[in-house]
Amino acid sequence: MGSSLKEVGESSSTLCLFAAMSYGIASMAMVFINKAVLMQYAHSMTLLTIQQLATTLLILISRGMGYTKARGVDMATAKKLFPVSVFYNANVAFALASLKGVNIPMYIAIKRLTPLAVLVAGIFSGKGKPTTQVILSVVLTAAGCIIAAIGDFSFDLFGYCMALTSVFFQTMYLVLVEKSGAEDGLSSIEIMFYNSFLSLPFLLFLIIITGEFPYSLSLLFAKSNSFSFLAILLLSLVMGIALNFTMFLCTIVNSALTTTIVGVLKGVGSTTLGFFLLGGVPVHGLNVTGLVINTAGGVWYSYAKYQQKKSKPSKLMSDLEAHRK
Repeated sequence: MGSSLKEVGESSSTLCLFAAMSYGIASMAMVFINKAVLMQYAHSMTLLTIQQLATTLLILISRGMGYTKARGVDMATAKKLFPVSVFYNANVAFALASLKGVNIPMYIAIKRLTPLAVLVAGIFSGKGKPTTQVILSVVLTAAGCIIAAIGDFSFDLFGYCMALTSVFFQTMYLVLVEKSGAEDGLSSIEIMFYNSFLSLPFLLFLIIITGEFPYSLSLLFAKSNSFSFLAILLLSLVMGIALNFTMFLCTIVNSALTTTIVGVLKGVGSTTLGFFLLGGVPVHGLNVTGLVINTAGGVWYSYAKYQQKKSKPSKLMSDLEAHRK
């Protein structure tokens, strides 16, 4: 019995690690792939709409061909998950607005404050008080973000307000995703489908009122003669689906806070590579110091969560079984 319980715990720990690493890799790759697309096609909202439409159609086709056991559309479930889709799209919309006045390193630094917001939201939502190590590691991560931000400071009130509002909506989005997966027993594919499907009306409304449509579609058809553009566009669609799946999977088998911490560590890698690959932003001592502190906080958090899961393997498996029902 003891040996079986140990194997179960190790198996579940492997799944948690795989989900976190997959999300981190997909998320980091998506930053550079989207950048490559947007260098040739600047209509970001139209690109997001196409990615969500591709996700919806792929899941529908896969279900029709029997490749996935995802259930069909249920109106009661759609109503419960509608706020998730609203917060997701609000997060993206405010994030895009913030980039008009905030440079990329500063934008990433502000978004790294999300783990602290998720931690506070979890306490107020009755999830319970995290361990001291988890609290301190998240605070350390946030402190590193602030220090790194001070090292590359270019104040823009509108941009900062938009970025902080995006942090709020991302926090609510992640917490709701975790709650919907735990309470309703939906798989990561099902949550991904509802999120993509429910986002389409909102995204179509956005590309119309922002003036992207119909010029964005005309430009897309004009660029369809370029093989290199079509290749990178197809890659962005595939990676967009992979990113959504791994993000929901990571949130369900781990937690919203774990997903956010992985995003923070991904941001460290993206920022570092961005300095070398793209240039244009000078590196200061405070930037390096902040990134080191940020990474240390993430490593500390990972260790704390590992120790927590190691001591409670039976509870973890009961949670996973509840997700599969």
